Parts: sequence; C-alpha cells; structure tokens
Amino acid sequence: MGTACTYCGSDVERHDPVSVTEGDDDSADRAGRFCNYACLAAYIEDEGLATGAVCEWTP
Repeated sequence: MGTACTYCGSDVERHDPVSVTEGDDDSADRAGRFCNYACLAAYIEDEGLATGAVCEWTP
C-alpha cells in the first residue's frame, strides 16, 4: 500500500491526491495527503480548522 489519506485512510496514489504543507520555504512540513479535494474539505470541516477564520474585503 502507498501513502494513506490523512482523512479516510485510502491509498492516495489510487486517486488524484492533494498534498498540504505548512510553511512557505524548503523546510515546510507536510501537514497531510488527501485522496482528493473532497477528503480535504471533509477533514477541514470535521476538524473545525476554519472556525473563526474570516476574510476581510474592502470595496
């Protein structure tokens, strides 16, 4: 088996994987690998990772 999806545990290599990293340089840490955007979106929702996050928009 290849790399397991962070959310569902399926082999990400059998899908269209999405990798998430934390940081913006060569030392960035991999935060997770997901089968696709659906697993990533479900993970974000289940973990409450967007709770309290807001975007500011000024016209």
